[in-house]
Order: sequence, then structure tokens, then C-alpha cells
Amino acid sequence: MVDEILEEEVIKRESEEFEERIVEIRRTAKVTKGGKTLSFRVLAVVGNRKGKVGVGIGKAREVPDAIRKALSAARAALIDVPLYRGTIPHEVTAKQDASVVLLKPAAPGTGIIAGSVVRAVVELAGVQNVLTKSLGSTNPVNLALATLKALKGLVPPDKAARLRDLSVGQVIRGAKKGA
Repeated sequence: MVDEILEEEVIKRESEEFEERIVEIRRTAKVTKGGKTLSFRVLAVVGNRKGKVGVGIGKAREVPDAIRKALSAARAALIDVPLYRGTIPHEVTAKQDASVVLLKPAAPGTGIIAGSVVRAVVELAGVQNVLTKSLGSTNPVNLALATLKALKGLVPPDKAARLRDLSVGQVIRGAKKGA
């Protein structure tokens, strides 16, 4: 009994910690013998602005059900994003179907230069300064998934330094030739 109450409190705290954003609600219709069957597809992003973000898609006959499904799918798909001084540690490109997303680190004070879908994902991940460009298709679902894939492909500077037998400073500023 006590364990169940503690579990519920932990779940409530975790859900309060995460910020939710609905990126898109789209009405879809299926034509059947008896007429059109309407349903809704929702694209949602969940993040804590401290390096955790997830994207989810929910489909249902009614909007509230679709939103609930999308948010729970986003919470289940959370990833960790390495952040370095309010930006991303290095440039990264990712592709999802026909959508390609390019993310570049930016100097402090730049802000988030991005379209609405990419901005939602990057903002809730906790990135404060970044330059982005979406190339190819601008389908919101594919853009959100490509952005998530790009963030998943980031390597923290300390891990990159270990892999390359360099110091963190050399990884950030660039290693000198012959050193």
C-alpha cells in the first residue's frame, strides 16, 4: 500500500517536471460504404529542458484521446541529449524519409533559429542557442523524427575526447596537426 502511494508520487513529480507541447492536430478521413469515418492524428513533444526529449504520435476518433496517446508515446520515447554551454556539442545532420534536418551549434545569445516543428523539439530538449535548416520535405512528423534522430546522434565532448585520446579542449577547439 505504502509502495503504491510512493510510486504514484514519483510518477506525478516526473510528469510535472516535463513540459508538453502539441505540434500538430490533423483530421483524417477514411471513406467507407456508409460515408466518411473521421479520426485525428496528433504530434506531441515532451521535454524537461535539461537534456531529455521525446516525440510521440497518437491517433484516435476524438482529439482528447489522440492527445493522451501522443503524450504517452512521447514519454515512452524519451532520449538524452548532450548539451554543451547551452548549445549542441557539434554539427549534425539526420534524415527521416524525405526530410533532412541540419543542426549547428551557435554562439551564446543567438537563440533558436528554426522552424516551428524543429524549434519545439530542440527547445524542449533544453538547447538555447542553435542554428537549424530543414532540407527536403517539410512534413511535420518526418521533421520531428529527423530532429530527434539528429539529437540522438550527438556525442558529448568528454566521450569524444576519450574515443580520440584527446583532451576536451582539443576536441572543442580542434586538435593541432602533429600533436
